Amino acid sequence: MMKTSPAVFAVGREYQIMVPVEGNSLFWIEVGTDSFYDEQNGIMRSICSTHRVKVPANVLDTAGEYTVCEREIIDRKPYFPETKDTKRTTFKFKPVPQSNARVYHIADTHNQIVAPVKAAELFGKIDLLIMNGDIPDHSGDISNYDTIYKIADILTGGEIPIVFARGNHDMRGYFAELIAEHTPNLNGNTYYTFRLGSIWGLVLDCGEDKDDSNAEYGYTVSCHKFRERQTEFIKSVIDNKKDEYRAKGVEHRIIVCHNPFTYIQQPPFDIEKETYSEWANLIKDNIKPELMLSGHVHKLFVSKIGDKWDSIGQPCTVISGSDKKENYHAGCGIVFSSPPKASFYDSDGNVQKLNI
Repeated sequence: MMKTSPAVFAVGREYQIMVPVEGNSLFWIEVGTDSFYDEQNGIMRSICSTHRVKVPANVLDTAGEYTVCEREIIDRKPYFPETKDTKRTTFKFKPVPQSNARVYHIADTHNQIVAPVKAAELFGKIDLLIMNGDIPDHSGDISNYDTIYKIADILTGGEIPIVFARGNHDMRGYFAELIAEHTPNLNGNTYYTFRLGSIWGLVLDCGEDKDDSNAEYGYTVSCHKFRERQTEFIKSVIDNKKDEYRAKGVEHRIIVCHNPFTYIQQPPFDIEKETYSEWANLIKDNIKPELMLSGHVHKLFVSKIGDKWDSIGQPCTVISGSDKKENYHAGCGIVFSSPPKASFYDSDGNVQKLNI
């Protein structure tokens, strides 16, 4: 029933194990002697096209493996429903190491699979995959979401964690309003924190890249209020710093956001200067991250504080780590040593070491 191996997304202090399926099935995960179910208010879900099971991160990290359990539905009658026998598939799992974690950042694949994977494989073995927006080309066709899972399948095989951030193109089309059903989120929100090994991160979501009133959107977005809610979320993270970025064992703090919001472009992309300045100041004055990882602009660059890409005051060094052309893709590989080391990798076999 599974189209691909599961994707193990990190959200908060849990993993959301997700996988697209080809038909109606009941779905749960076994970790050791514990079982975790895809259920809603006690009802096992079966008519969904993407299953999700939440597992506490410490439980899976300790176990080092998990088993996917599926029962295909024959007829879900109100009384005595019929199912096939349970099918079990076990996957090894490796948590992110405390030191020298190898992380690959990918964004703006726009439904490409071959070229982005080729660039990522040039970096080699990874401990964490970051998928930073616009992995599908748009949400006008629900099958585009499969691109997320096909890339994750090849690069992780269900065996290492993934951090996922939404991009602006993900907000376009009939199925955009359903994206939270097919991707990780925190109580429906596409912004959250995560902790993996010694890495703590804040995932932010700028939404669209032009004003809500722009004719391109046809009244289908309401991003200004959405960004205001994230301002309050950032403040709540700061209030809870002892359990977040100042928790024991945190050595690396990063921001993951599809749009490099501290780089204000020309009209009509010159929006939310006040909001983005507040985000940058809150992050700089309190969280003090090492890096912000972004895509969106389809350019490869490193912007240090005060560089030409710094329009409103960066809180830290920003890496714009994606580029995309026809049959070409580039991403960024990072080793979280002290200090971190990074390079750009592209599908033509080129490697560019970075000074970060």
